Amino acid sequence: QPPLGFFDPLGMLTDADQERFDRLRYVELKHGRICQLAFLGQIVTRGGVHLSGSIDQAGHSFDSYPNGIAALFGENAIPTAGLLQIIAFVGFLELGVMKDVTGEAEFPGDFRNGALDFGWDTFNEKTKLRKRGIELNNGRAAMMGILGLMMHEQIEGNPVIGLFLEYN
Repeated sequence: QPPLGFFDPLGMLTDADQERFDRLRYVELKHGRICQLAFLGQIVTRGGVHLSGSIDQAGHSFDSYPNGIAALFGENAIPTAGLLQIIAFVGFLELGVMKDVTGEAEFPGDFRNGALDFGWDTFNEKTKLRKRGIELNNGRAAMMGILGLMMHEQIEGNPVIGLFLEYN
């Protein structure tokens, strides 16, 4: 899809059929969507915006835990029970919510299930293809972006956006 076109540097689609391509595209879209949320979460929490209230019954606030990957694996990380709850919630979404339930999907990754439309059906085919390409490329950029933030946080102890915020 434009502007990047077909890109398969590892040769994963050599001799692949349409079903294999659709599966890989579905996974790429899903990971792209997750990474877009993760990148936005990094920016928002590094900017000091946290949920109000307590994260647990002991009264710890959401902002009492570190930002980024340190919230999961650092010395002041959320408790193991909290991490298990996050994993269980993601598993529930994966198995029960984020899939084509009705079989009406127009393309891999279409989870509207006949309910959520937001005007998609009013677009012509050219516009739909363009918007799908935009989502795909934004997801690819977000995958690289969140990977860069996580790696920089592990190497330097602070992601790039955290450095910018410290100097203000």
